[in-house]
Amino acid sequence: MSDNHTHALTPPAPSFWRSVAQSLRGEEHDYTALPLNRAVILLAVPMVLEMIMESLFAISDVFWVSRLGKEAVAVVGITESVMTLIYAVAIGISIAATAIVSRRIGEKEPELAAHAAGQIVVLGMLVSSGIGLLLGFFAPDILRFMGAEDEVVRIGSDFARLMLGGNATVFLIFLINAIFRGAGDAVIAMRTLWLANALNIALGPCFIFGWWIFPEMGVTGAAVATNIGRGVGVLYQLWHLAGHHSRVKVRWHHLKPAREIIGSVLSKSGSGIAQLLISTTSWVGLFKILAVFGSTALAGYTIAIRIVVFALMPAWGLANAGSTLVGQNLGAQKPDRAEAAVWIAVKFNVLVLSVVGLAFIAFSYPLVHLFTQDPAVQAYGTQSLWIVSLGFPMFAAGMCFEGAFNGSGDTWTPARLNFLCLWAAQMPVAWVLANTFGLGPLGVFISVPVGFSLLTLFSWMLFRRGKWKMQKV
Repeated sequence: MSDNHTHALTPPAPSFWRSVAQSLRGEEHDYTALPLNRAVILLAVPMVLEMIMESLFAISDVFWVSRLGKEAVAVVGITESVMTLIYAVAIGISIAATAIVSRRIGEKEPELAAHAAGQIVVLGMLVSSGIGLLLGFFAPDILRFMGAEDEVVRIGSDFARLMLGGNATVFLIFLINAIFRGAGDAVIAMRTLWLANALNIALGPCFIFGWWIFPEMGVTGAAVATNIGRGVGVLYQLWHLAGHHSRVKVRWHHLKPAREIIGSVLSKSGSGIAQLLISTTSWVGLFKILAVFGSTALAGYTIAIRIVVFALMPAWGLANAGSTLVGQNLGAQKPDRAEAAVWIAVKFNVLVLSVVGLAFIAFSYPLVHLFTQDPAVQAYGTQSLWIVSLGFPMFAAGMCFEGAFNGSGDTWTPARLNFLCLWAAQMPVAWVLANTFGLGPLGVFISVPVGFSLLTLFSWMLFRRGKWKMQKV
């Protein structure tokens, strides 16, 4: 058969919009064989939409809570800064989940992928329960330790108890969605967050202000709505994980402890948790430095960071797509294809976040004004938003490079880089600028793009060396 005849029989590549439609239908694909641009689109679209809904919830939550005053916003900000420690543990195990499951799928071993998924779910339930009992009990003391004023502790203790004590809902959502993403079931992960956060958004103002038949609970109502929405999301995930439309089908025998698999998960999770704990405790440290300057600065910074998260969450979707492709292609013994996938993700991410960053810089005041009418809070929020937005192009590239390390199973490299750039560099910069140079909150704001720019530069240098391609999982 001639080359021309063979070429004539080859079906044309689907258009961009047809690929998007296919990605949203959740069709099964072999991502180790598809053209790379199309593979990135098929994975990234549902992942980006998943993160957009998470971003909408974060914005919606602080929008309604801000109507209760700056103390209520400070409650959310301080509690979320502590919740980031829980997110660190959950995402650390999630990194292991994505790396292990994607590698097994790339090796065409779905039974091993399901067994790993079962062990990961059991581990997540045990860890989140222990954390919830401990932090939920000490919630008021944690708020005081973080520098909260007496009024913030008074109105925020119940909110903090519910969020910290009920962390299992968000913990399991992170974990099980990571399993789905590693398997290439990005649409199920997307639908989970859309369901959970749609309920969050709808129920939030009902419980906060006592609309319709709901009790008026103030800031505590936001925590009630959040846990209800996320709890429903977990039930939806478990239904799929039990074999309904998922590539990874977990059965009861997959939940029986297996020492080798648990050891592998814990090994990867340990370095992943360390990586995220270093990163997230740096945010807690920044809040601690900022708390010295009062609730007004905290409220402004909280609003700005929620707006920033609105942009960065979808960008994590692209980084996650690259991470999944790295794991699956390394499993299929295609390291060059894995590297090329990361560069495609970097290109798209930098382009999109650069545009968003410019928009945030130009419209920082009206954006912050949507969430507060307090002039002092507006001033801090506006200043924080445009300064942090300067680092968006670097954030975009850095999250893709770190996603490549994590997707390959090399979770210690990002952990070391996070410590070097976010603790050894960013924290001292924040402290010195805020206190020694007398810049106050402005010094804390400046330290954020400085730290993440350093992180991106070092990540790029190590990514170019290529040692991550030889990582075993």
